[in-house]
Amino acid sequence: MSDFKCEEVMPFESSASGKTQQIEQMFDDIAPHYDIMNRLMSLGQDKSWRQKAIKRLKQTNPNTILDVATGTADFALSAYDAIQPARIVGVDISEEMIRVGEKKVKAAKKSDFIDLMRADSMDLPFDSQSFDAATVAFGVRNFESLEKGLTEICRVVRDGGSLAILELSVPTNPFYRFGYRIFTKIFIPIMAKILKTNSTAYSYLPESIDAFPQGEVMKELLLKVGFKSVEIRKYTMQTCTFYFATK
Repeated sequence: MSDFKCEEVMPFESSASGKTQQIEQMFDDIAPHYDIMNRLMSLGQDKSWRQKAIKRLKQTNPNTILDVATGTADFALSAYDAIQPARIVGVDISEEMIRVGEKKVKAAKKSDFIDLMRADSMDLPFDSQSFDAATVAFGVRNFESLEKGLTEICRVVRDGGSLAILELSVPTNPFYRFGYRIFTKIFIPIMAKILKTNSTAYSYLPESIDAFPQGEVMKELLLKVGFKSVEIRKYTMQTCTFYFATK
């Protein structure tokens, strides 16, 4: 039995593969349309959410940053522009997402500062206390084991370092929640069909958000794995939650 319900939500229910393998396949499939779907699904707010998270992260002046579930490197690129650290390493389990990200990094002429590589968040290939900060933007709910993945991230962050997490969330306000349900159940699947992208991925999306531990439950888990303090902020009618943890 999984510790959290989100670990049991799979993109392909009929597949015998584990969650990590299914997530890898799903993101390989949707990589060409990932960025445009992010803009549409968030009504363009995803950029604002990243900037708010980066503004808080900048206050700690990190020199080395690990971006877990980096995807197409949107967060890594924005973080570099705002913070100018010596090095950002982005890791993801999807080769296709990394490939798209590498093209964006190269086009931005940031290849000397941002390295992208395939790696599993359950087993990060870095020494303990290797980074001043770690970030996860909209990827933590895809971890096969939430506690194990967060424990690994805590391991590679130095003492005194920080972790910034952005994750989609279900609004607790009934009015906001009603609008959220309509948007995720009707609008997002229509957009996926128009773009002819993997509709399964965008059925998985609201299910995984619903199952993800939010607010105080997530805070308690971050404290359990080794962080000493956790801040929580809600954005855009409670549809996005920002967690900032200090080790």
